[in-house]
Amino acid sequence: MTTELLGLTPEELQTELSPLGEKPFRAKQIFSWLQRGMRFSEMSNLPLALREKLASLYVDQPVEILERHVSQMDGTVKLLYALRDQNCVEGVVMRYHYGVTLCLSTQVGCAMGCAFCASTLDGCVRSLTAAEMLGQVMCADRMLAESGERVSHIVLMGSGEPLQNYDNVVRFLRLVSHPEGKNIGLRHISLSTCGLPAQIRRLADEGLPVTLSLSLHAPNDRIRQRLMPVAKRYTIEETLDACRYYLKKIGRRIILEYALIDKVNADQAHALELARLLRGMQCHVNLIPLNTVRERNLFGVTEGQVTSFLNTLTAQHISATRRREMGDDIQGACGQLRQKHLKEQTT
Repeated sequence: MTTELLGLTPEELQTELSPLGEKPFRAKQIFSWLQRGMRFSEMSNLPLALREKLASLYVDQPVEILERHVSQMDGTVKLLYALRDQNCVEGVVMRYHYGVTLCLSTQVGCAMGCAFCASTLDGCVRSLTAAEMLGQVMCADRMLAESGERVSHIVLMGSGEPLQNYDNVVRFLRLVSHPEGKNIGLRHISLSTCGLPAQIRRLADEGLPVTLSLSLHAPNDRIRQRLMPVAKRYTIEETLDACRYYLKKIGRRIILEYALIDKVNADQAHALELARLLRGMQCHVNLIPLNTVRERNLFGVTEGQVTSFLNTLTAQHISATRRREMGDDIQGACGQLRQKHLKEQTT
């Protein structure tokens, strides 16, 4: 595969370009251009001969926007990204009072098999490179430049299990926070995982202060195993122990994602059981009214159910909020747009 220069640090770029006989300062120039989302042809302070040589040997921006859908409800933008091998992944641009958040993907599809997620319907095709993850940010920033905005926060919650693509994800985190690059603070980045205890502990030891979000979605192992195949390998207690280790090492409270699914995990009894499970743990529960996944016959809950569940948790002194729903009119749920595109390609 042709080297994607976007996935290299300035030091690695210098090493890569050294055989071409280029001066060390050229690596810093190229790094700066790449981090601004520019193509080789746009790097105006490089000699034309060098730009042509780079274009013949390397990849500059490995991701392009294939489709863009703007919500008429809240301005959320759903992006379908095209990769160089004809695969595609999704991203979502969401505007909040504190800035612009990009939800990006770490794999093409997903192997985790969660029953409520459309991303996993066709399994995992492959993992993304660090350059492809960073390329999603570059594309979003080029689009946002039209309105004078930029990505300020990132959530790794698109398709894929980030901790199954561990090395590329860690490289991405170091690159996107590089002071000479996008310089997005790691405290402005959240990583969502289904719960792989060994990798959670390994990430804690990296010392990268990203917010860890655990897809919990159940108050006990029986329900979690029904919804998430990973729960058949790791119990809730094993997974929460790893989260406590992360909390101790990084010092940031854990976010627990909990999708409310009608007739599955959304009764008051489930809320009380969840409160008992989490008592004494520094965490916050993010309640998510399910975006209906008809392929799995799973349905969302009423406003009354959400309010009742939330009130029960807070009465038990568990920090919790309801996640703001965004992009419902543009297939905002993870994996839906890609599924639609794949079906259109085969009909």
